[in-house]
Amino acid sequence: MENIYLVLVIVLFLLAISDLVVGVSNDAVNFLNSAIGAKAASFKVIMGIAALGVVVGATFSSGMMEIARSGIFHPDQFYFSEIMIIFLAVMITDVILLDAFNTFGLPTSTTVSIVFELLGASVAIAIMKIAYGDNPLAMSEYINSSKALAIISGILVSVVIAFSVGALVQYITRLIFSFNYKRRFRYFGAIYGGFAISAIVYFMLIKGVKGASFISEETALWIKGNSGLIISISFVGFTLLLQLFNWLFKINILKIIVLAGTFALAMAFAGNDLVNFIGVPLAGYESFKTFLANPGASPDLFLMSSLKGKVQTPTLFLLMAGFVMVITLFTSRKARSVVKTTVDLSRQSDGDERFASTQLSRNVVRMAIAVSEGISKIFPQQVKNYVERQFEQIPQDKSQKDAPAFDMLRASVNLVVASILIASGTSLKLPLSTTYVTFMVAMGSSLSDRAWDRESAVYRVTGVFSVIGGWFFTAFSAFTLAFLMAMFFYYGDMYAIGIMVFVAIYLAIRTHKLHKRKEFSKAETVKEVEQINQENILQECAISVTTILNQTQLEYKKTIQALAEFNLRDLKKVVKNVEKIDRKAKTKKNTVTVVIAKLKEDAADTGHYYVQVLDYLRELLHSLSYIVQPVFQHVDNNHKELNNPQLTELKNLSQHLGNYLARISTDIKENQFLMQESIITEQQKILSLIDLFRKNEVKRIKKDAGSTRNSLLFMTILQETKNICLFSLNLYKAQRDFVVYQTQKEKRK
Repeated sequence: MENIYLVLVIVLFLLAISDLVVGVSNDAVNFLNSAIGAKAASFKVIMGIAALGVVVGATFSSGMMEIARSGIFHPDQFYFSEIMIIFLAVMITDVILLDAFNTFGLPTSTTVSIVFELLGASVAIAIMKIAYGDNPLAMSEYINSSKALAIISGILVSVVIAFSVGALVQYITRLIFSFNYKRRFRYFGAIYGGFAISAIVYFMLIKGVKGASFISEETALWIKGNSGLIISISFVGFTLLLQLFNWLFKINILKIIVLAGTFALAMAFAGNDLVNFIGVPLAGYESFKTFLANPGASPDLFLMSSLKGKVQTPTLFLLMAGFVMVITLFTSRKARSVVKTTVDLSRQSDGDERFASTQLSRNVVRMAIAVSEGISKIFPQQVKNYVERQFEQIPQDKSQKDAPAFDMLRASVNLVVASILIASGTSLKLPLSTTYVTFMVAMGSSLSDRAWDRESAVYRVTGVFSVIGGWFFTAFSAFTLAFLMAMFFYYGDMYAIGIMVFVAIYLAIRTHKLHKRKEFSKAETVKEVEQINQENILQECAISVTTILNQTQLEYKKTIQALAEFNLRDLKKVVKNVEKIDRKAKTKKNTVTVVIAKLKEDAADTGHYYVQVLDYLRELLHSLSYIVQPVFQHVDNNHKELNNPQLTELKNLSQHLGNYLARISTDIKENQFLMQESIITEQQKILSLIDLFRKNEVKRIKKDAGSTRNSLLFMTILQETKNICLFSLNLYKAQRDFVVYQTQKEKRK
């Protein structure tokens, strides 16, 4: 019997390693987004400082996590076998859930996930005990529900407070220093830096010393009792030191603040959130040791009262976990995806917004504009003029590669405010989440910095709502999945546990491949945009046009063939392919300002032709989508198949359209527009065929020779095919004019 539970403990520790990997990948956003967004240093330097903070924080960890042992449930009411089921259900659920969030690049709270997983699994086992136990107790005797309610209230409070304080502090800071802050920093930078670093030191002391594995209780009490003196000395000392360094070495004070804040938050993350990943396995390990210390005890009758006591985790375990986290920081692509979500939502410039607008976000933006305009009427014009000057942004070079998402002044505010709020919450014993605080502070400072302007506000607001909704979804899904997992283990015993371990491994591999494909696709798109310049823009444009024309020809042919065969599987593939092509074309269109910014001053006409070609490409793909989607829905809904005359005409049309597009593609590829007359003739022939087939269909409708849905689908295909013909010829002419212009320009040189 002991051997079986030994295997389960080993499984718990293997899951702990997986949980560390997926947990760090998600929580890395807490301490990396400000430094990376502001480009405070090279990526390697930022990661090195964060890694050092993680290792130091691991040694400052508060030992065995009380929440895993007795915070959510009362362990003295559960038997050893039941405790192991709870812990296994929690760990498997946590790995699956966090990995899913990482794959989609959404930050979530590891604290909330672990709490509600513990709650869900323990509630499931408590229900079983009440239903089948000899002496069942009330649910309140098994579950510590007040802890879960405290976490939920902590979510609501921390979201509102962090956003509000972040917005207010950033607004005041920008009013004082403006976007052109370098001149004022010569005089006041050291004072600002002294205050910021003192706040960070206070944060590290409050978060780090509490329960550290190598600091005595007397030392911790002395630090806590003399925190005011420590902060005062730190403020004076750091202010003088920074001013001296600025005079002698011209150091960038903001860079020091940002890197120090990154180290502090990384340390706090490891010291506080490390237990979210290894607390449950260590609790399982302690339970197993207690069980072994009582020979002859039955796992189904041995109560785990020992878990109510405090146990200090060996520093070696904490360091090992810290090194796993460091390795993950440097190797995880998913960590970068989660960081990118926060950075994109808070960047100063607009661009290709990840989130679409919703009715809720549009209403919020309209309301915010109305409130802003109402408040603006209260203040005198002189005050408004002063504020506008302070918030007047410095123009950025759009052609600059790897430009900062925001400046280091905002990055420093993000880190300092987050540090103060987390430290204050900890000292007041409030259940704050580092994820919630750091994310909402970043969003609040973005709002105050006018990063959410008319061009991007609705998309950013949608993004924030999506992330916040994900936090609450985390709580719900963590509880539900862990509940079902514990039930499955209770009835399925070891077989169920084995099945779910393999399912977790399979899902992890699957999501890794999915994320890898997404990242590769994004990287390819970025690479295509980056390599376009003044010299090769014509060639790159021709490649894009011919590629999309060939793909359009192929997918159109596949659509008609699948419609004729009523093949739903092939149509699904066509829909996915067309969506992929359309996304690429959309990305090219959305990045057109970046490409134009890289062109020379005298290249206005070049930019005009490039935009024109992209416009026709988008219209062409819209027409293709308006064919593919209705055909797919027709087959998917099992409507009547098209009759033989309709299919014959569509196949005839497909053949002519394929030849027509192939000719256009060949001419554009070779930059030799010699077949223009024959292409126009072919177009007129296709348009005549479309008119003829439309008349034939009208005759068939009059004879009632088909269903209404078939006729509508047939007419839709004819109309959109006509649009493809028209847009493709316009595309041909636009590319021809582009080539002629570039040729004449070269001759003038």
